[in-house]
Amino acid sequence: MKASDLFIKQLEEEGVEYIFAVPGEENLDMVESLRNSSIKLIICRHEQAATFMAATVGRLTGRVGVCMSTLGPGATNLVTGVAYANLCGFPMMAITGQKAIRDNWQGAFQLVDVVGMMKPLTKSAVSIISPDKVATIVHDAVKLAEEHRPGAVHIELPEDIAGEETSASIQKHSPHTHAEPNASSLKQAAELINKSTRPFIIVSGGAQKSGIHETLTSFCNALKIPVVHTQMGKGVLADDDSSSLQTTGIHKKDYVHCGLHRSDCIITIGYDVAEHPPSVWNPEKDKTIIHIDKSAARSDEWYNPTCEVVGDISHALNSLQDLLKGYSANEEEAARLKDFLLSHINDKNDADALIPQRIVADVREVMGRDDVISLDNGIYKVWFARNYPAYAPNTVLLDNCLATMGAGLPVAIATKMIHLEKNVLAICGDGGFMMNSQEVETAVRLGLDLTILLLNDNAYGFIKWKQANMGFEDYALDLGNPDFVKYIEAYGGKGYRVEKVDDLQKMLKASFKEKGVKLIECPIDYSENKKVLNEELDSLTCPI
Repeated sequence: MKASDLFIKQLEEEGVEYIFAVPGEENLDMVESLRNSSIKLIICRHEQAATFMAATVGRLTGRVGVCMSTLGPGATNLVTGVAYANLCGFPMMAITGQKAIRDNWQGAFQLVDVVGMMKPLTKSAVSIISPDKVATIVHDAVKLAEEHRPGAVHIELPEDIAGEETSASIQKHSPHTHAEPNASSLKQAAELINKSTRPFIIVSGGAQKSGIHETLTSFCNALKIPVVHTQMGKGVLADDDSSSLQTTGIHKKDYVHCGLHRSDCIITIGYDVAEHPPSVWNPEKDKTIIHIDKSAARSDEWYNPTCEVVGDISHALNSLQDLLKGYSANEEEAARLKDFLLSHINDKNDADALIPQRIVADVREVMGRDDVISLDNGIYKVWFARNYPAYAPNTVLLDNCLATMGAGLPVAIATKMIHLEKNVLAICGDGGFMMNSQEVETAVRLGLDLTILLLNDNAYGFIKWKQANMGFEDYALDLGNPDFVKYIEAYGGKGYRVEKVDDLQKMLKASFKEKGVKLIECPIDYSENKKVLNEELDSLTCPI
C-alpha cells in the first residue's frame, strides 16, 4: 500500500480516533488516506489549537492524541502545544509534513530543521526516510508517548515518502502495563508513615492519569490522612470527602499550608515538580517525602524523596492500606484546619459584586458533579483552583505546567467531543480567549453544545496584579476588545452579557439548555486580588 495509507492504518491499530490538523500541500497524501479511514479528521483554524486538542485527548483517555501540520510555519506553530503536552505529561503525537527528500525543487523555501527544533521539547523526534519503516516508527512512537511518564512525540513525513509504495505490515498494538511496586519500597513507606506524627498526602496531576479515584478514597477513609490536591490533581479525591483539604491554589503560603508546614511526612501521589514548586510546602527541606507514582521522581533540592514507590499507583495504595491496618492520623487537627480553610474560602460567596469568589460560587452552583470546566490561564485560574470544589477526576482542566494562555477554548472543544453527555464550560479571560478565539468556528462547524464564560477586565489582569505587587506604575497592560456578543454571533453562536450580579447563574443555566455555542461575557472585579492574595495571606495566622 501507499506509505501514507500504512501510516493511517497503523494509527487505527493503535486506537486513534481523531487527528486535529491544519494541513498543507505536503500533507495531502495523508489527507487522502484519512478520507476512507475510521479516524476523523478535525480541521482547526490554528495549529496551536490543534495541539491543545490532541493533548486533551491524551489527557482524558490515556491514549495518544494526534495533531498534524505542514512544514515550516505550520510546524513552528505547533511548538507551544507540543511543549505543553510534554511538560504536563499528556501522550500526544505531532505529525509534520516536509519537502521531498529526493527531488526537492523548491530550494530552501519554508525549510527549517523541524526535527531538530522538536527534539528538546519531546520524548522523541524522527523523520521517516523509508516507506518500509512507517509502521514500526509509528508503533514505537505511540508506545513511547503513552508509557512511563507520558509526553509528546514527533514524526516528520516527507511528501515523497508519503506517496511511495511499501509492502511493510501493520504492527499489532501492544497495550502497556504498569509494574507492581517492589515489596521493599512498600515496607519502607509503611514504616515511615507509622513513625510520623502528622502525615499529609499531596495528590497531583499524575494521579488523574491512573484511575485511582476509588482506591484513594478507600485509602483515605481507612487511614484518615489529610489530603491536599495540586491544581492539576483536583477531583481525584472528592472535595466533600472528610479527608480533603482542597487545593494548593497559589505558589505562596495559603490556608492549607498551615497543615503542610507542620507535617513531618509528605506522601506525594503522581507528583511532578513542574506543576507545583516543592519549595512552597517544604521550605526548610526537612520533610520526610514518600513518592508514589508510576515513574521515578524528578528531584530538586526541595524534593528529595526518602522513599520512592514506583509502579502501579492503585496497587501501591492497596498494599499500603493492608500494611497500615490499625493506623489512623489525627482527625481532630485536620478537621479544625478544614473548618478554618472553608470559612475563608466560602467567605464572600454571596457578595453583591462580580468579584472572583462570587463568580466561582455561582459557577459551582450550576455545574453538576461530573460536569467539566476548562480554564485558560489568568488570575481567575488561581481563584477557581483555590475556591472551586471538585468532586470527580478530570472535571477541572487547567494547565499549571507550561501555563499557556489560549488553551482554555481548544481544551473545552476536545473535552466536549469526548464527553457529549456532560456540560462543558470554557472559562477564559479576554486576553487568553482572543489568542485562539478563531476556534469558535471549529466548535460551531462540529455542531458542539458548548458554553464559554468570558471574564473581562479589558487587560492582562494577572500581569497587572504582579506589576502592582512589584511596586511598578500601572503601564501598558490594558486592552481594547471587540463587542464579544456580536463577535460570537458572527460565528453563528449566541451571546449573553452580564449586567448585574444575579444575571450570571441565570445565564449559565439558560446556556446549558440551548443548543450550539454560547458565550457569556461577564465583567470581573479584581480588587479582591490585593485584599486576599496579598494582604490576607501575607498576614495569615494559622489556627493549629
